Amino acid sequence: MRVIICGAGKVGATLAKYLVQDGNDVVVIDNDMEKLTDLGSKLDIQTIQGFASYPSILERAEATSADMLIAVSASDEVNMITCQAANCLFKVPTIIARLRSREYTNPKWKNLYSRDAFPIDVVISPEMEIAKAIRRNISFPGTSDVLTLAGDKVYMLGIRCDEMCPFVNASLRQLTDLFPDLNAVVAGIVRDNNLIVPNGDTKVQENDELYVFVQTENVSRLLTLAGIEQQKVSSALILGGNDIGLSLAKHLERSGAMRVTIVEPNEERAKLLASELENTTVINGNILDPEVLEEADIQIVDTVIAVSFNDEDNILASLMAKRYGAEQTACVLEKTLYSQMVSDLGIDVIVDPKDTMVSSILQHIRRGKIYSAYSIRSGMCEVLETDIDMDFPWCGKSLKEIKMPVNSKIGAIVRNGVSIPLRGDTTIEYKDRVMLFVNSEDAKLIEKLFNA
Repeated sequence: MRVIICGAGKVGATLAKYLVQDGNDVVVIDNDMEKLTDLGSKLDIQTIQGFASYPSILERAEATSADMLIAVSASDEVNMITCQAANCLFKVPTIIARLRSREYTNPKWKNLYSRDAFPIDVVISPEMEIAKAIRRNISFPGTSDVLTLAGDKVYMLGIRCDEMCPFVNASLRQLTDLFPDLNAVVAGIVRDNNLIVPNGDTKVQENDELYVFVQTENVSRLLTLAGIEQQKVSSALILGGNDIGLSLAKHLERSGAMRVTIVEPNEERAKLLASELENTTVINGNILDPEVLEEADIQIVDTVIAVSFNDEDNILASLMAKRYGAEQTACVLEKTLYSQMVSDLGIDVIVDPKDTMVSSILQHIRRGKIYSAYSIRSGMCEVLETDIDMDFPWCGKSLKEIKMPVNSKIGAIVRNGVSIPLRGDTTIEYKDRVMLFVNSEDAKLIEKLFNA
């Protein structure tokens, strides 16, 4: 597949890495030669300097032979014009654009994005996607990652194992023997920032992060067995009133039965928030000022979520919240290095904007029968959902007969709307929905295997 990426920022660079890793022909366009040079030194890609919205630049990128164009430059308007040119002049089959402004992403104007107007097949709003990711991840206090899969029939949870976790020092086979009816599968373990795809003999160690697939009805029991006390979140403090904070506050308002407060340092922005939010307390102040935080009742709030555009502020605010006694903290971190470092500092949930954006785009990149795809741990691994067709080579075969790549594992199977227990003799059948946990480097092999 030939893909043109317009924009060499963090998201564009991450997408280029994924696509090259999968063996695609990638062209990256950006006006910043320094970014292109850096990216070109790391990846086997073609780079073109210039404005992607210029037809001559798209012509140089041989857009007529492209299968897909992804516009992720910093400007909404440039992305929209680029998509228009890609369709009208070069007939690119699939066009995806990142649009930030709420004016462009308002559902009221959805008819704007059609082949007769702005020909964009998929519009992705980073702020809304990040807010969705935060909502998922704070839904179960004590977990680090939460995905709902197969129409909410299956959850994938990230569970950090501290010294008090009952799973520590037990092998996965022992846990299965102890709880045979739990029907949970530990598909991946991150240990010292390295991914392990475990087998039955793998022992859980202190500070491991387990990625577990579990039937929806067994989520509460799994968390109880992991030593995670489940509490209903009744109050939330959002630090940062950007569009992420606004979108999150609106959702929490709609969910009801929750007291929501938002702190925003810019006075004009705080006034805008107050005018748009109905049942949220808005405080104008510095998110790192103890007096402001105490005014926001940080000492009694359940969940504190730091969403400012400054990673360092988000880290410090989350650590301050923990010091005040917050049960759960979540923060948005753009720098991958920070994400890897702060997981040991007690911050419960870390949301990487690149992961959320890439996850939104991956399902359109993954071909064939791949239903959806999610990027985990800053691209370390992926969770894939795929549907089984009659031509699947192992249709009717048992799991132990399927030759999966070493760093990949089937985590769940949903059949006729029901998540079924996984055993070695469990078979894969026509029309099954299969959930997979894979090392990102093996994603292309999995795609070929399940699309054979």
